[in-house]
Amino acid sequence: MQFGALIFDCDGVLVDSEAIAIRRERELLAEWGLEYDFETFVSRFVGLHNRDFYLALEADAAEAGLRLPDRFGALLQANNWKYYEAELEPIAGVLDTIAAFSGPQAVASSSEADKLVRKLTMTGLADMFTPHIYSSDLVKHGKPAPDLFLLTAEALKVAPTGCVVVEDSVNGVLAARAAGMTAWGFTGGGHADAGLAGRLAQAGAHAVFSSHHEIAQALTRLRRSVRLRRIRSARRACSCRACTCLRR
Repeated sequence: MQFGALIFDCDGVLVDSEAIAIRRERELLAEWGLEYDFETFVSRFVGLHNRDFYLALEADAAEAGLRLPDRFGALLQANNWKYYEAELEPIAGVLDTIAAFSGPQAVASSSEADKLVRKLTMTGLADMFTPHIYSSDLVKHGKPAPDLFLLTAEALKVAPTGCVVVEDSVNGVLAARAAGMTAWGFTGGGHADAGLAGRLAQAGAHAVFSSHHEIAQALTRLRRSVRLRRIRSARRACSCRACTCLRR
């Protein structure tokens, strides 16, 4: 299959922010009385827009008879950014994946718009995607709803069925599938545990990759396969005895 556009999630796919956020958020929430095991936290919350994340935390706190601090979301974010500033890096091999695809590319992330651009700028990736950087701030329903991916496809002028999405979260894979896109799961982020590949596959990922090197190889193989099919088709249609037209 030939893809018309490549769409990346940001956190945990382009930049290794999820490992930082998951650790620091679980620590702070535990101090407030909300404790989550790693797999539950990752499966439920990774990939959500903050507004949906905070609503879920409030519901969990209410169910447990707890009261979260005032402006708890801002406290979580401030704590995360303290560590982002010191530790945030692009995920290894991301430039190889970007280089392996010749069509339009975009970022479609649940991060708030200003924070999304800031993370990409800090890691030197923003210029590679501008102006096609899209946040769930732009849609009413974030992942796992398909809205953000459909908006991105429309902006790229590519049919949803022609888009491949690289996602590290169950919510992201569900959103890509709901949009009618090909979903590639990614487990190369620092937060990936041994069960992530299985959870992504169960959510509907068409394939799961453990590194950007693997994704770049897959894209290269697809490009070569498409080129080979075109050459074979041209040869079948060609009336030149020596097929000299194919050498032009």
